[in-house]
Amino acid sequence: MTSVQGTAVDIPTEDGLADAYLTHPGDGLPRPGVLLYQDAFGLRPHLRSMADRLAAAGYTVLVPNVFYRHGRTPVFDLPEFIDPGTRPEIWQQISPVMQALTPELAMRDAGAYLRWLADSPLVADGPVAVTGYCMGARLTLRTAGAYPERVAAAAGFHGGQLATDAPDSPHLAAGHITAELYFGHADNDPSLPAEQRERLEEALTAAGVRHHCEVYPDAPHGFTQADTASYQKEGDERHWAALLDLLERTF
Repeated sequence: MTSVQGTAVDIPTEDGLADAYLTHPGDGLPRPGVLLYQDAFGLRPHLRSMADRLAAAGYTVLVPNVFYRHGRTPVFDLPEFIDPGTRPEIWQQISPVMQALTPELAMRDAGAYLRWLADSPLVADGPVAVTGYCMGARLTLRTAGAYPERVAAAAGFHGGQLATDAPDSPHLAAGHITAELYFGHADNDPSLPAEQRERLEEALTAAGVRHHCEVYPDAPHGFTQADTASYQKEGDERHWAALLDLLERTF
């Protein structure tokens, strides 16, 4: 396993400084860049370990605190093991912060994250990959559509609300996407019912986007997050295989 070096960085945005975690192989050579979008629980030790695993596979990985407008990490006071079923008040903290991150603000920030990666001597020249989890899967899809010249591959896992009937639904970006996409959907996920999965598939197919979407059987929403009650080992291992395969094909 390649040794990695992780550090905290600050990214200038149009609205302030976003704190972030940057990790890369220890040799310091430029590697393909990966922008990793958090789930709703935010930048925390588990996401840093996920980023480190990607870095060990040969990538320079940036994990921004997308909630930076509400404070530096940790934005929320979370237990080491997150089980919203026993602590439903967690969502009372998180939901307003999530809703405040409008698509417009999120994509303005995405431009700052992508510029930072482009300017970093630790990132190889050329486009990057984006991956995201839960709400981060929505941000991934939007980023691939908003910055097609910068995003060569994009993956999302247990994403919710990817293809709603709202006028700003993430799937409506399909016509602008040039990246190859992969989505691993949670089987038992009320935030992405079958009709949304079908709508996403139809939109990507109609736009000619190279993509592969699949449903992970018996997987709950949040199945990749080992510090939560939603974790499913089988789905998590399958997600790692799919993500690394996409990155290897792209870079």
